[in-house]
Amino acid sequence: MKKQKGFTLIELMIVVAIIGILSAVAIPKFSDMLEKSREGATKGNVGAIKSAVSIYYGDNQGIFPDDLDTVPTKFGAYLDRMPPVKVRGPHNPNKLDGTVITVTVDTVLALATDADNIPADGDGWRYNNKSGDVWVNNSQPDSKGVTYSLYGYE
Repeated sequence: MKKQKGFTLIELMIVVAIIGILSAVAIPKFSDMLEKSREGATKGNVGAIKSAVSIYYGDNQGIFPDDLDTVPTKFGAYLDRMPPVKVRGPHNPNKLDGTVITVTVDTVLALATDADNIPADGDGWRYNNKSGDVWVNNSQPDSKGVTYSLYGYE
């Protein structure tokens, strides 16, 4: 008789169990990493918008742009398109759970006089045309407990 080579059923079941345990640990870490990368991208986008506003301010003798609509206005020379807010809303069980908060040129920024009373279910950016401040229009906490609307101020 020839001796057959291969793995026994017990050995295969142990390998499957080990792979299951490893994936149960790795998948939540991977999703946290994705959320942290979205938060970092949003912080970078805040910096890009603030930089464009600062350059506009310098070029126009201390006057901030009235709004940041980049298509029909003169601000388009400083920022080709409005970058999106890429964070998700995992901390809010209501409207934003699992949806991406974005802003496009078609849904222009909300103008605001200050950052008070920012809703937890808002989206896009807010802009203060008196001070040139730009912030995320959402008061949910991120993965570190920092409110999205404080991005750019921390």
